This record gives sequence, C-alpha cells and structure tokens, in this order.
Amino acid sequence: MLVDPARLGSVRRVAVLRALKLGDLLVAIPALRALRRAVPCADIALIGLPWAREFVDRFPHLIDVFHEFAGWPGLPEMEPRLAEIPTFIARMQRERFDLVLQMHGSGSIVNELCALLAPRRVAGFFRAGDFRPEPRWFLPWPETGLELRRLLALTEFLGFPTCGEQLEFPLNFEDFDKASALTNGLREYVCIHPGASVAERRWPIHGFAQIADILAARGYPIVLTGSEGECELTQAVARSMTAPALDLAGKTDLGAAAALLRRARLLVANDTGVSHLAAAVRTRSVIVSTGDNPARWSPLNERLHRVLCAKSGTVPVAAVARAAIDLLKRRHRPAHSDLALCGPSAS
Repeated sequence: MLVDPARLGSVRRVAVLRALKLGDLLVAIPALRALRRAVPCADIALIGLPWAREFVDRFPHLIDVFHEFAGWPGLPEMEPRLAEIPTFIARMQRERFDLVLQMHGSGSIVNELCALLAPRRVAGFFRAGDFRPEPRWFLPWPETGLELRRLLALTEFLGFPTCGEQLEFPLNFEDFDKASALTNGLREYVCIHPGASVAERRWPIHGFAQIADILAARGYPIVLTGSEGECELTQAVARSMTAPALDLAGKTDLGAAAALLRRARLLVANDTGVSHLAAAVRTRSVIVSTGDNPARWSPLNERLHRVLCAKSGTVPVAAVARAAIDLLKRRHRPAHSDLALCGPSAS
C-alpha cells in the first residue's frame, strides 16, 4: 500500500486526467468509485474532452468538477487548441491540486503535462524509459488485461481499496420520457448500432441489415441507433433491410440513449462506447469485435454479453444470429426495475 490511509485526510483537491470517449470513461467508473471511497471529502475533478461535461453531470456522487481539456500535441482524441494550452495550464495550476491522477493511458505523452499542472503530488502509469515526475508514485503500464482492471490496478497500487468492478450509469424519469417519446411507446425492441469511432472496427453494413431482418422476422421491432455523425450508416442499414426500422441516429442525448438501451431486449453493435453503456444499464448485447480488442474491452458479464471476434475475415452473420437468439430466449427483467440504476449501486 503506497498511501497511508491516515494521511488521506489532507487530500482536499484531486484531478483525474482521462480525456477520452464514452466507453473509456464508463470503464473508469470502478476506479473513480475506489478513489471517492478513499477520499470522501475531497473535491474530485475530471479533466476531459468537451463532450464529457454531460457525462460528469451524471455522476455527482463520484465527480464534483469538470475541467475542459485543451488538447495536447500527440494525442489523437482531439486537435490540440495550441493557443489555449498555456491558459489551460495556468488555470489548472491555480487550482492547487493535492493530487493529479494520470489515468489517460500509458503516460508516454501526458506525464509531462501532469507535472506542468503543478500539483502537490502526481501519480499514474508509465512505460520503461518514459518520464515520470515522481517514480515512487507511478505504476508500470499493464500491457495486457481488461482496461477496467488496468485502471483498478492503479488505484489499488495507491492503496485505494476496490469497491466492485460493476459499471453504472444513473438514469432519471426525464431520460425514460425522452426515450418513450422517440419510440412512441414501442416495446420488446432490439437496438442495432452499426457505428464505431474507428472505421476498421465496424462490422459490414450488410451484416447488420441481415441480422436486423432475422430478428425482425422473429417479431422484434428494430431500432437503429447512432450519433449524428453516424446517420449515413444507419440509413444504409435501413436501405439494406427488408423489414422496417425506426432510425433514431442523432436524435438522442446521452441520457435518452441509455434509457433507450435500458428498455431494449438486446443490443447488437460494434466494439464501441455503446457496448459499455449497455453493460452499465444491464442490457444484453452481442458485440462484434476486431483484433485483440476483446482482451481489453469485453464486458465482464458473459451471461449478459457475447463478444464475437474472427481471427481472420469477418464474423459470420450466422454466429451473430445464434448468439442473439440465445440471449433473447432468456427471461426479460420486469419493467419496474427501470429506475434501479439511478444510484451508485448500478451494475
């Protein structure tokens, strides 16, 4: 145990750097939960991408403050706003953080940035030979294993006991009202999500169209989901289908998307952020993955989620259909459990 629990009372201001996308933040929730349990009275801030303000608003029990990241040279998640970086660093220095946790990744690019924020202490990951401000407070980056557990390895290294590995995503009545309005009260539907942030991680459009038609023929209405930038993908799926589909791409905010998933019988998707959102709201899913992604990003609950990955070529439609039909045969949870995910005990 690196940190003496008796000394944590002096930690009043903490910043976590994880300027990444939806799935990356969702799998960080168990580590953030451990951090909050260790320093319950501290102000915990997330330094994240601009979109993450909406995410932080969902987790007041874990995160108190959001600081918008200005980007940093070499990071692919956003084009750095170079003119704003000095102002961003100066603003973070004025926060006088007791601790900055580098949870962005291996640290090869951002460890120097964390040191520039001038906290009392910096902790995080590093790779051999890379810069680390305080060697004793840095853990070698785990090159293998689930991302969720890599992050928990850091909090455990620091002496923060793990408080479960479950994901969570708090929902409210407004989220369900928005989802109901969009689906016009549709029930027993299956969500098909053909998008992914990286084109190479997308299963072919005709595969999604075929699996949608197979499930529609078994009586399940089809709802197509995606971001505003993925409308062309969902439209292409709809055009390739024989059965009708409700296309909601670009029409949901984060909360409505989560509520839509919560009430779905099943999600069929690529390995992308919506996979982790389904895991957080405990909706069954069939995830079509690529390369070595399953070893890092698969959902934990194999009873609820099936991850299919072909060693070469693409995953066959028949394999996705078998997994989907098997999951749909299982008893559906009662509707009255919808709001069980409004608190920190969600999984």
